[in-house]
Amino acid sequence: MDTEKLKMGWLIVAFDLPVGTKKQRKMATDFRNYLLDDGYQMIQFSVYARACVSFARQETHLDRLKKSLPPEGSVRAIFVTRAQWERSHVIQGSPASVVEAEDLPEQIQLW
Repeated sequence: MDTEKLKMGWLIVAFDLPVGTKKQRKMATDFRNYLLDDGYQMIQFSVYARACVSFARQETHLDRLKKSLPPEGSVRAIFVTRAQWERSHVIQGSPASVVEAEDLPEQIQLW
């Protein structure tokens, strides 16, 4: 078994934020921009993922995430190991076509 695939992984952030008012839309946009600025990749409009080299890095990014949450809405953070991520299925279009899941960034792979 490749134990490196169990140490590294992805911190996935999924969220539902209210966008009924102009102020709420701005806060939701600011939160998405925070995620992008902090190194997350947009997987879907309200699902972002960031590569983490260890559980300690995951905790660091969770702490930073908690400090940047909007006052309303629901945010869920999940850590997925590299081995789990590589087993995911990315299905697009109709008829369905399967695409490989994103790989860890090269800089992360050097660890």
